[in-house]
Amino acid sequence: MKLKLTTYRTLSGIKKIFELPKRQKAQWIVYQDDKPKFFVDCFKLDIESNAMMNNLVLCNKMPIEDVLELINKRNNINLSVPIISRIGLKKEIDSISTEVDLKPIPEKWLDYSL
Repeated sequence: MKLKLTTYRTLSGIKKIFELPKRQKAQWIVYQDDKPKFFVDCFKLDIESNAMMNNLVLCNKMPIEDVLELINKRNNINLSVPIISRIGLKKEIDSISTEVDLKPIPEKWLDYSL
């Protein structure tokens, strides 16, 4: 999968974030232990874990951060969606295109009864 590695300068320092070149509203790059590991696309329903995330995020109207927090507690892992700046002040310094292999979130971590 082709991603954009963007370097930002923020008040808290320099941050490097992987981003989708053409991001849509229901797509996220999910980090595990501060490294990009999974890709969630809630409208690509042919992948079972995406369909389960669709149910949890879109149907239940829960923010992705809340869903990831529930998954983290249940499975004792550290999933997150990166935030560039909490107050919105950021300046893009550099951006390069890179190829990264991201998998869907494992189905065993997801459960309709979260």
